[in-house]
Amino acid sequence: MKACRSQVVGRSKDELVASRRRFDSAQQEAYLNLWRTYDRLKVIEEQAFGEFGLSAQQYNALRLLRSVHPQSMPVLVLGSRLISRAPDITRLLDRLEKRDLVQRVRRAENRRVVDVEIKPAGMELLDELAAVVRRVNHAQLGHMKPAELKELTRLLEAARWPHEEPGGLWGRPESLATQSSSGAPVGGESEHGGT
Repeated sequence: MKACRSQVVGRSKDELVASRRRFDSAQQEAYLNLWRTYDRLKVIEEQAFGEFGLSAQQYNALRLLRSVHPQSMPVLVLGSRLISRAPDITRLLDRLEKRDLVQRVRRAENRRVVDVEIKPAGMELLDELAAVVRRVNHAQLGHMKPAELKELTRLLEAARWPHEEPGGLWGRPESLATQSSSGAPVGGESEHGGT
């Protein structure tokens, strides 16, 4: 262990940075940068939502439920629409229900289907969070120019698209609908469906 430490201590800062920047492939470098970026931006979000006793996933669920209000949404549909997978959607909803932000209802015509709907307290919390979320988004990416954000979004969609569920909410994005894998324009309509 001492030998390793002395090797590190004896190296210049530039040498250490260069050694940390070695990647096995361009794909690995891009992925690790994406992961690191997500981690840094997530910290800002977690701090803000934490002040309200929420996780980002719970906030996302409330927003999705508000989008169909006054209707409800089947729990399985809600789970499929979340930005990141929620392996335990039941526990997520338990926490929101305990705070009286949502309620689950079994359908009379099919008791196996459970719907969830946002309650007035959930709507009020989202209203309260609106300005906070705008500040979070600005803190996360406000240093970038609009054209850079548009290009970043396009590149992220291109990276994610082959891994999305066919026909899912996050299907083929509009920005890729007119490009082939080589970037050449192609005809036809988007599979994204404008959602």
